[in-house]
Amino acid sequence: MKRKTMFYTVLIGLALLFTGCTSKKIVEKQPSSDPTSSSETKLKSAVPTLFIHGYSGGSGSFGGMIKRLEADRVTKKELVLTVSVEGEVKASGNLTGKQDNPSIQVLFEDNKNNEWNQAEWIKNCLIYLRNTFEIDQVDLVGHSMGGVSALRYLTTYGDDPSLPAVQKFVAIAAPFNNFVELSEGETIDGLLANGPSVQSERYADYANGINKVSAGMPVLILAGDIEDGSLSDEIVPVADALSVVALFKAHGNSVQEKIFYGKNAQHSQLHENREVDQAVANFLWLSEK
Repeated sequence: MKRKTMFYTVLIGLALLFTGCTSKKIVEKQPSSDPTSSSETKLKSAVPTLFIHGYSGGSGSFGGMIKRLEADRVTKKELVLTVSVEGEVKASGNLTGKQDNPSIQVLFEDNKNNEWNQAEWIKNCLIYLRNTFEIDQVDLVGHSMGGVSALRYLTTYGDDPSLPAVQKFVAIAAPFNNFVELSEGETIDGLLANGPSVQSERYADYANGINKVSAGMPVLILAGDIEDGSLSDEIVPVADALSVVALFKAHGNSVQEKIFYGKNAQHSQLHENREVDQAVANFLWLSEK
């Protein structure tokens, strides 16, 4: 009787041990509730990303996107730079130097000024970051006119070694070819491969200045199509927003492009679109610098 009792006790013990090991394995395979510790580890660095609003934009233009990305724990808003019409930079906040993918919101007091002046103002922001925080690398994200002015900056000052180097560039619905649509017989695939068949003066300026841009700078170009037959985001044609893809590729840059569709792809809704949030975050902070 004692032998039987001992035998069953051993069996029960082995069963409990096996069950415990099995449970432990299941727990280990479950994803963590903390997105920053998941298998898709996000890159963390102290390189700041400047978010530049479009024509007539302001604090709300990128404010929502940055707040959502903060909630996703992929960035931390640390600084706001406000530039006067004279080009004076005023700062609110502080760059901590922490590896939290710091975001900087750039605001132009004269938010309807031209791209040449805005390119100078972007330069002034980078000089301020260099002189105040010893920043030598940045990323740039521009919506609409902000993307136009950012590329104007790159094709004018991109080879200046005294300025912080731009590591990555994102443009959202930027009219790089000055609102030129597809020509008759032209296709998006053809435009992506060869560039636009009709080139505006703005585009020609970019082509003339592309050698000032680092060929090692990865580029993300985003466009919107509200699917009303216009092939546009209601304001900027898809062909216009994607017009510089071939230019960058011919220069040697690594380029990604994406078109978003539907009502949330409307021009001013793109920076409120969660899919756009994800595309920007993936490009900036889930891939190598």
